[in-house]
Amino acid sequence: MSLPEVTEWTLTALPTQPTSASTLAGGSSGGKARLLWGAVVAAVVVTGFIAILAVDSRWFYVNDTESGAIGNWLQLGRIMREGNLFPSLVLDQWMAGNYPVEGQGGLFNPVQMAINYASPSIDNLNFLAIAVKLGFSLILATGVYRVAMTYGARPAWAAVAGASAPFVGFTLFFEQPAWITSLMGAAWVMQAWASGVRYARGYSGPVSTFVFLYLAISIGYVHAALMAGVVVACIAVGEYVDVRRWRPVLRILAVGIAAAGCGAITFLPGILTASVTYRSGSEGVTNDNFLTAPWSETLTSIIPSSISSIEGYSGETTYAPITYIGWFVLPILAFVAWRAVPGVLRQLSTPIVLLIVLLLFTAGPSAIGPLRYPARLLPFVALISLILVSVLISRFGTVRMVRPRLIAAAVIVVVMVLRAASSGPQFTNRHLVAGLLIISVGAIGVYLARRFGQRAVAVLVLITIVPVATYQVAAYSAPFAKWWLPTSQAQAKAEFPQWEGVTLQFGQLNLTGQLSATNEHDPSLPWHSQVYGNYAKVLDSDYVNAYTPVGYEKFGDLLCFEFEGSTCRDSFTNAFRIEPYTGRTYVDLMGVDRVVLQQALYPRADLRPPPDGWQWVDPPTTTAGQIYVLERTDGPVSDVQGRIVATVDAMARSEGFSATSERARVTSAEGGSVVFSRLAWPGYTATLNGETLQTKGLADIFLYVDLPPGTENADLELTFRPPGERLGLAAMAGGVMVLIGLVVLDVRRRRNVRSSEFGTAPQSS
Repeated sequence: MSLPEVTEWTLTALPTQPTSASTLAGGSSGGKARLLWGAVVAAVVVTGFIAILAVDSRWFYVNDTESGAIGNWLQLGRIMREGNLFPSLVLDQWMAGNYPVEGQGGLFNPVQMAINYASPSIDNLNFLAIAVKLGFSLILATGVYRVAMTYGARPAWAAVAGASAPFVGFTLFFEQPAWITSLMGAAWVMQAWASGVRYARGYSGPVSTFVFLYLAISIGYVHAALMAGVVVACIAVGEYVDVRRWRPVLRILAVGIAAAGCGAITFLPGILTASVTYRSGSEGVTNDNFLTAPWSETLTSIIPSSISSIEGYSGETTYAPITYIGWFVLPILAFVAWRAVPGVLRQLSTPIVLLIVLLLFTAGPSAIGPLRYPARLLPFVALISLILVSVLISRFGTVRMVRPRLIAAAVIVVVMVLRAASSGPQFTNRHLVAGLLIISVGAIGVYLARRFGQRAVAVLVLITIVPVATYQVAAYSAPFAKWWLPTSQAQAKAEFPQWEGVTLQFGQLNLTGQLSATNEHDPSLPWHSQVYGNYAKVLDSDYVNAYTPVGYEKFGDLLCFEFEGSTCRDSFTNAFRIEPYTGRTYVDLMGVDRVVLQQALYPRADLRPPPDGWQWVDPPTTTAGQIYVLERTDGPVSDVQGRIVATVDAMARSEGFSATSERARVTSAEGGSVVFSRLAWPGYTATLNGETLQTKGLADIFLYVDLPPGTENADLELTFRPPGERLGLAAMAGGVMVLIGLVVLDVRRRRNVRSSEFGTAPQSS
């Protein structure tokens, strides 16, 4: 059978002159075609999730998702259901209980708030994680699909870019298993990019762009907020370079300012509280190569079996294909008619500039102030690469002079295989097989292109996405330790001690059986007796231990708390030390009712005499061999009304309190102090009979106030408001006003356009 003599992709003609990007904003294909290929994108993503779950049913419930995010959703949802739509402090969690400072609770993000509110009703937490990640994967995929078509990709190739997006290496191995907020941020940013270009070019109004930008910013993930700003700036640059007019630039910058103003409240509390957290020293620029991605690592982006020399949590080599983008992305460039490309480079200024910026950023340094781990932005490198490839092959694909193009594509594959073998020589056989498969499938693609046209090639690529992702999940593990937390809320609660009051645990996660376990029912796992990460939030139990990316530095130093709630051997001794000013122990000042000690960290601790006022009690039988338990001899103290925990030369009686306020009657003839069982977070204010009192930190940890001499039965009021909240609300109001102004201008512009089309002058109102 002879092939038809064609010189271009069937159904594709090389443009004879550059086409302005502004003519592509609305898409060059019909609405039905766009919807059809959009449905194909969704189908591939859903199929990919099903295939991955068939290989590993817990792939989407790993590490930070199971130990951090899910617990936050549950606790915030319970608080919201109690009537507090904007949770603030959870006092007994101590250094992890300041949600406005923690940042990633999405306190002002409507979508995250809805997830939080619904989460307590879902017993199967693995299902909850899968549902949320599938939803955001679809948002991400359709966002990439929209961006690709915005720059002139045909729907079939835009679908290839979109359907590939949730399964690029870093997303598949970091974001899908663990880093859910990173996935959320990427999804909203890509949607904002697509809408932002359309708005800049006058094809839509500002509202959708504003909404997507605000959602990207308000999830509280700093890299998402950074990318939202960078995308807005690059759109502005790209649109000016393309059309040489300022109006599109002003449009996109104005809507970006509006979204940033509304989203400022998400980050201001953390910024203004940084002085007392672990982030107080996160200034300057450093480079220890951790999660930095040298450009040479991109030379394995088409080999599904390649591993990376990027240093990560598994050591100097990350044993997973985290730089993988798509087997086709580089070989297919051999079939681009490059002589025609320079004429349209101006139209592609935004993705090109973005790619350059991101390649510079991801290559290091490893920390720029609070921005750590630049490889976190590798998904955007992959997404932009997919977009550019889909646009180039759509607009300039050719099979003219097919033989040299085939040779060039084969050379590219060989070079990639050699690079993959140098990075992971132990998997050389895998790389060779991958290379042969790429060449074979690529040859089939060339045949289909010449026989049926480019849509047939796009379909071929779409068919390969799920098998490749499934192979990768089956052959490689996510570069995180699995915690094997229970997936059922009800079962977890039923099998854990039903303790009342506040519990403080001393133990280390790495001394549990967590790392050697193979399933969630492994008897060596500690989840019948111990909590790490946010497991206590899953149990709805009052524990001091919780997961925090921020922490309260002095409190953490006192008890040597790690970010996931682990402690050290000295923690027990430090907790029962006497604080000299009050004469009380630190556990007394914390209002702790119970102390749980991990037997692996404190062997035979129950043979020691208990501290004064405490006694050893028998732990539940389900925890035998794992923990020792100390309880107060006089019963719980945390159920005493109020958070006043000590006084010095003063008398005080609490008359009402909440997480963010307290009222008390106080007396001090000679002047004294009232100490609260609260961390001295910035944001507290105090008044005595309406007059302002200075709030202080006892040992830089516990909140207290000094009373002036002569205080007699006075009214002491304590209030907490996150630092920057008023400024954030004012910025939000300003952002809304800017948005309203943009909407008004857009309505007037559309009215003028319609009037000019019908040849009538606009009516004045």
